[in-house]
Amino acid sequence: MANRTALGRVRGLGSAKEGAHHWINQRITSASNLVLMLWLVISLARLPGYDFDSITRWLHSPWAAIPMVLLVVSVFYHFRLGLQVVIEDYQHDESRFVLLLLLNFFTVGAAAIAIFSVLKIAFTGTPA
Repeated sequence: MANRTALGRVRGLGSAKEGAHHWINQRITSASNLVLMLWLVISLARLPGYDFDSITRWLHSPWAAIPMVLLVVSVFYHFRLGLQVVIEDYQHDESRFVLLLLLNFFTVGAAAIAIFSVLKIAFTGTPA
């Protein structure tokens, strides 16, 4: 406790003990985003065509659908972690709670729509 400032001791401001976990999750998701995006670019480059039927046939395969769902989960979780930091750093009033709640609803909802679309194509071969 000796390395804290006098003002920090008076106000009781200290480590929230959450930063390391958040930082590690951000780095893990960025690494998985890099690997999965490379997979996506290479997979799309190897397709014979980029028309609607070629893409739906490609996504109908489990070798494409499973990494695509993993990519959606990783991207949206990384997105949520990053915007959470921005909101926590720049919102200091009671609107912080509302913004974090809206962020969670938006990311879960958008990820659910994307996952549903991928799974619908994977299981039925038709778009959502």
